[in-house]
Amino acid sequence: MNNLTDQQKGSLLAFIAVIFITPDSLFIRLSNVDTWGLVFYRGIIPFFTVFLGMLIIYKLNFFKILLSSGYHGLIYVGTFSITNITFVVSIQNTNVANTLVMIATAPMLSAILGAIFLKEPPDKKTWISIIVTFIAVIYIFSDSLKLGNFYGDILGFITAIGLAVGAVTIRSAKSKNLVPAAVIGKLFVATFALFFIESFVLENKDLIIVPLMCILCVAIPFVLVTIAPRFIPAAEVNLFFLLETIIGPIWVWMIIKEQPSLETLYGGAIIIITIATHSFLKLRNS
Repeated sequence: MNNLTDQQKGSLLAFIAVIFITPDSLFIRLSNVDTWGLVFYRGIIPFFTVFLGMLIIYKLNFFKILLSSGYHGLIYVGTFSITNITFVVSIQNTNVANTLVMIATAPMLSAILGAIFLKEPPDKKTWISIIVTFIAVIYIFSDSLKLGNFYGDILGFITAIGLAVGAVTIRSAKSKNLVPAAVIGKLFVATFALFFIESFVLENKDLIIVPLMCILCVAIPFVLVTIAPRFIPAAEVNLFFLLETIIGPIWVWMIIKEQPSLETLYGGAIIIITIATHSFLKLRNS
């Protein structure tokens, strides 16, 4: 890793993270655990996994790093906790494709927030992309109102806002390590779920699916996604989530035959093509 440029390091970390995340939506669908049970396990298992890892690496310095993250750490704990909850509840209340298309708007939201808070104003190409993606999102929302999926879709969009805020927070605190803050965020998620959980019991295939999902699709990626924005802009990190938008619904369609609506396919295609074209033009210019 030492031989790589910051651009290469950030891109590699974000790419590996998203590859681990792609089957996440499928695992959520395959499990028989209720929504808040899933939220609880997706909080507590990654918390213990990463917390133990951090204690081995940093020992008691973990707490010093956590305290030194200051207000950036507090913001990140908040956004990280919210997105972890809204993502699961969204998947349970709409098509997987709808949730992931909403999350695909995160790069453009990051660009807007980066302009406001980091004084990294988007260029004309980015503004055009932002306008096109938001028109596509409104189109998908109008379809969801007819199908009764609006609740799940709006939570997907809140997840995208949370991802954007989190990525911009990391970008603005490049010198700080916010992984400990993310670990505490996971503990918050599990604690919050305790107020709503109906059963802690894991049976049959859930004994394999839930721990596997929590370690492979949650614990490993969240460490990588928390480190990546220290090397590349927040909007670029979130662009890698486009891979999940494409691959995630394919997993679900192949295994359990859940098909997205035509409006989601059209709107999603517009969002993906717009952001992919924007990324290509940005990379070519750089």
